[in-house]
This record gives sequence, structure tokens and C-alpha cells, in this order.
Amino acid sequence: MSEQTQTGELAATQAQSAHGDEHAAGHGHTVSYGTYFMVWLGLVALTAVTVTVAGIHLGSLTLITAMLIAAVKTTLVGYHFMHIKYDNAIIKVFILVCLVIFLTFWILTFSDLSFR
Repeated sequence: MSEQTQTGELAATQAQSAHGDEHAAGHGHTVSYGTYFMVWLGLVALTAVTVTVAGIHLGSLTLITAMLIAAVKTTLVGYHFMHIKYDNAIIKVFILVCLVIFLTFWILTFSDLSFR
């Protein structure tokens, strides 16, 4: 092989290595097992609360309560297990925009059903 080809391959290898180091440095967060365990216990507790609330007759508040508990559980999973806690602000903004659009559709749907 020519010297130019070997130099090009070496430069490409070094560039990939540098990119890998930058990528690893950007995601250099560690989460302890204790944190995961506490979040899991919280999810189990919230599931127990959901089952308990489903057994109690709260009328129209039953669905709202279940949805609020589900929202808290979703936040815990996203924030800790999906590592949104460590993402860039732009990712968090996109997630917030999606949630606002989703909630808008829910509110419009429930208001339509309520006023029929």
C-alpha cells in the first residue's frame, strides 16, 4: 500500500477514536443501583395505589386519579430509566411540546364527551 493510503487510514482511525472519546465523555453519568431500586419501589407503590383507587368508588375522579398516577409513573420512568435527566435542553423541549400536544387532544376529547 502507498504511504498516502496508510496515512489516510491512520487519520480515519484516529478521528473515529476521538469521536468515540467525545461521545463517551458526553454521556459520562453513572447512576447507583440504590437510585434504580428506590425508583422501582416508587413505581411498585404507585401501582399499588392505582389498584387501590380502582377498587374505591370515587365516581368521576377515578379516571382522573388513575391518569395522574400514570403520569407520575411515566415521569419517573422517563427521567430515571430513560436518562432524560441527563439529556440536552432541546430534547426536553421537544418532549414538552409533544406532551402539550398530547394533553390538548385529551382535553378536547374529554370536553367533547362531557358536553354531549
